[in-house]
Amino acid sequence: MTKRKKLSKGQSRRIQANHEKRLNTAKQKAPSSDISWQNDNLGDTENALVISRFGQHADIETSNGDVLRCNIRRTVSNIVCGDRVVFRRAKVSTGDLAGVIEAVEDRASQLTRPDFYDGVKVVAANIDQILMVSAVLPEFTPNIIDRYLVACEDMGIEPILILNKTDLLDDESLAYINSILDIYRDIGYQVFLISTKTGQGIDELKKVLVDKNSIFVGQSGVGKSTLVNSLLPDSQILTQDVSQNSGLGQHTTTVSRLHHLPSGGNLIDSPGIREFGLWHLEPDRVTWCFKEFRAFLGGCKFRDCKHLNDPGCLLIEALESEKITELRFDSYHRILLSMEDGRAGARNPRV
Repeated sequence: MTKRKKLSKGQSRRIQANHEKRLNTAKQKAPSSDISWQNDNLGDTENALVISRFGQHADIETSNGDVLRCNIRRTVSNIVCGDRVVFRRAKVSTGDLAGVIEAVEDRASQLTRPDFYDGVKVVAANIDQILMVSAVLPEFTPNIIDRYLVACEDMGIEPILILNKTDLLDDESLAYINSILDIYRDIGYQVFLISTKTGQGIDELKKVLVDKNSIFVGQSGVGKSTLVNSLLPDSQILTQDVSQNSGLGQHTTTVSRLHHLPSGGNLIDSPGIREFGLWHLEPDRVTWCFKEFRAFLGGCKFRDCKHLNDPGCLLIEALESEKITELRFDSYHRILLSMEDGRAGARNPRV
């Protein structure tokens, strides 16, 4: 049998080009999600609010309160809960789809987090304040609080700290955790102690939600969905207990969803995030995001001061004179170390 002659590089390129041309022609002829939405089947443009996103579809709410499920044009990308969009209704609906989203309006703010595969990923849009929920179960971890605070400071969105499940604390434990939360109160952050079982703090929390677009974030199992249920009894969000085997929270919310508050404002319930990576930020930016550090930045002896054992470091001097706390200073360096690991993971994502 005659051995087949190996193709030259030029032949290989031409074959590949022809193959791609045939694929593109096939794609153009194949039915797409947009083909059914011809202009003669669509009404005038309207404005709406995205209340949830499902792949290439989104649930939107119109100005008169109609909730419609719409297709998303392929030319429109990165739609998230809280976005303001322009859409057109279908004169004749296709299945459960009532129209098509044509464009996204500019965002006033956006909540983002880094993703190894997608880069910086937008989680929600047009947020006024972020409510960071922590709890004694699965674990109260100030370092996770600091991660969220860095993210909030970087994005310029007001953070509010919530300690949930306070009914699980005895007096001694409550006093200890309160002493830690006092650090954040002294810095200037709002802190709420909440129990959905006893009702502690619920009324006070409702007041800060009025006429605001708010989002709950926090580790799985800290009780975000239960808290939303207490604020919105009709939302019927599924909840689960913390796993007895792993001690970790179990995901209950699978997609972000926007809910209207009876007193005004909107609340977005988002899927639980076990970690909040910050590896996309520069170390200097993280330093600035510890807002009590700002008064001491720019005056260290060395411009490349690492704020560890460097001589003439103003942060070290502030720590020694108790102008900043050891807890936050240690947390800051732990975050910087984790960022190095995160960058390594971003360069070599696991398949």
